[in-house]
Amino acid sequence: MNFAMPHGPGTTSGSGTDGGEQLLWSRLRREARLAVDEEPLLAGVLQATILDQPDLAHAFAYRLANRLGGGDLSRLAVRDIFAAALAARPSLRIAFAADLAAIYDRDPTCRRYLDPFLYYKGLAALEAYRIAHWLWADGRTTLALHFQSRISEVFQADIHPAARIGTGVFIDHATAVVIGETAVVADDVSILQSVTLGGNGKDRGDRHPKIGRGVLLSVGAKVLGNIRVGEGARVAAAAVVLHDVPDFATVAGVPAKVIGQAPTTGPSQSPAFTMDQMFGDGI
Repeated sequence: MNFAMPHGPGTTSGSGTDGGEQLLWSRLRREARLAVDEEPLLAGVLQATILDQPDLAHAFAYRLANRLGGGDLSRLAVRDIFAAALAARPSLRIAFAADLAAIYDRDPTCRRYLDPFLYYKGLAALEAYRIAHWLWADGRTTLALHFQSRISEVFQADIHPAARIGTGVFIDHATAVVIGETAVVADDVSILQSVTLGGNGKDRGDRHPKIGRGVLLSVGAKVLGNIRVGEGARVAAAAVVLHDVPDFATVAGVPAKVIGQAPTTGPSQSPAFTMDQMFGDGI
């Protein structure tokens, strides 16, 4: 599975390079200035969250800290933790930009970068998970689990900090998404609401799914056990997947069975990018 920076349409904004990230950041700032004119009541939020920040990554850190802070940890403490993560792991900047670009490319309701940045809880849950994953890898497991709990409470998505998730990933809506401890999600995957990447018993060890690049996991899909969903595959709504799925296959049903093929003409036609959940005539 490829966990390198995605090279498909998810990076059409150029978010995979420093220059592309700067272009995206400039676009977001322009959108924020226009939004201040449109809605002066939000001027303070937009100024503090975007216009006063030095770059996209720190703006993400500020926004997430304000949403996840409070209670056991103050917003300022959370912001300091997130800033430390950015300093220690520069690749987080690439992931933040690629994930934001993926939403803009794939979600038909998204007409500007500002909206997912401020409001989409799928994006917020994913980026906060990335901080928790850094903490987990750094041996700070108690704090990582704290953030897992907060992400679940605030964004309704439960992502274990030990899970490995690539870049250019789109989590739509986020509500009731569950990703287990040993799950692996490659680049350029799209995950809709109520998807579970879970275990199939109480055995410890490597027990969660491995999702290939460009996969589309549709609404309510359940993928259970240490199984592989191949590159470019499409898992239908409410499917329960208990066995490996071949590359570029379409599976549906309970238990899921192969019912067709997904496009194989290139990354731009993969189900994760097209978000196409239709299986063809007669199916």
